[in-house]
Formats: sequence, C-alpha cells, structure tokens
Amino acid sequence: MSGVETQPTAPRRRFPWLALLPLFAFGALAALFVIRLGAGDASRLPSPLIGKQVPVFTLPAIEGLPGEGFSDADLKAGHVTLVNVFASWCVPCREEHPLLMQIAKDPKLAAEGVRLFGLNYKDEPANARNFLAEAGTPYARIGADRPGRAAIDWGVYGVPETFVVRGDGTIAYKQIGPISQESLRDNIMPAINAALSGKP
Repeated sequence: MSGVETQPTAPRRRFPWLALLPLFAFGALAALFVIRLGAGDASRLPSPLIGKQVPVFTLPAIEGLPGEGFSDADLKAGHVTLVNVFASWCVPCREEHPLLMQIAKDPKLAAEGVRLFGLNYKDEPANARNFLAEAGTPYARIGADRPGRAAIDWGVYGVPETFVVRGDGTIAYKQIGPISQESLRDNIMPAINAALSGKP
C-alpha cells in the first residue's frame, strides 16, 4: 500500500487548571482583605480610654524650648484641653499643623478657656524645635515623650492623634490620624462643645 506514512499525533496535554486553584483562592482573599481595609475609617477605632480619666504621667518640656511640659494634674484643672500627639518626622502631622494653628487662634475657643497641648512623641529635641520654628507653635504647653511611654499609656496607635479631655481629666473623644476640615467640623468641635456643656 503506497502513501505517506503519518506519524501518530501525541495526545494534547491538558492545562492543569487545578494547579492554579490555590493561586485563585489567594487572589480572592487578598482582594477581600484590601476591600475591608479600605472600607474602615481608622479614626473611628474605639478607644478603651473614652469616658475614663487620663493616665497618670508627667512630661518635661522639650529641651531648649521655652515653656513648660505638662502632667495629668494639668488636665484636671477645669479647662477643656485638646492633647495632640505629634512628631517632627511624621508627614501627616505636618499636613494637619495649619489646622492646629487655626484652632489655637480661634477666639471663641480661647474665650471658653479651651487649651491645646502637644505631646511630642519619640522625637529628637533639635528636630522638634526646628519643626515648630518653621511651622509655628500652636501649643500652650508641650511635653516631650522621648521614650514613648506616656503615649503607650494613652493608647496611642500612631501619630498624629488628638484627644478631647474634659476639665475633670476625663477623655471625651479620640481622633486617630490627622485632623481634616471635616473631622474638625463633624467630630472634634462637637466633642469640644459637649465637653464644655458637661455632656458625656
């Protein structure tokens, strides 16, 4: 029998879809994680210290900077106080700083006796002094927390954070992350007003 002999064709290899199953599962889990992470508002994380007295602490002033540090006793002297945790190396702290200057210059808050204190977190004194010289000093008092121990006692997650403290030393509100115009209007100012009126 004449003719061209044909080579038997090798069976086509099937793509191993099952081998990709773990990769698909990992991708789905990663996507879910990213969606859930983006959906939360970090500033709304609950703080176990809300409604409780400020922790016991004493912070010295920043070396080479005029003024006094502060302690828990200063937060129980009858004035509503904002305690802002900041550092010169913190980029979001620099972003919120103009709003802190605005708060410090607010005549209505000044008339109500509202004070703004700074808790300088894990910072070199020279760097803190340079930052405040460049950006301005909104704080009536600044305490240096170089080892970060006081911030731990305050339950600080990271910088910046801002606390509204009632005149009796009770923590009324905690802002996690930088202050924005929206958080100032919608959260911090209502917390200050409630603290001034004695509401919980």
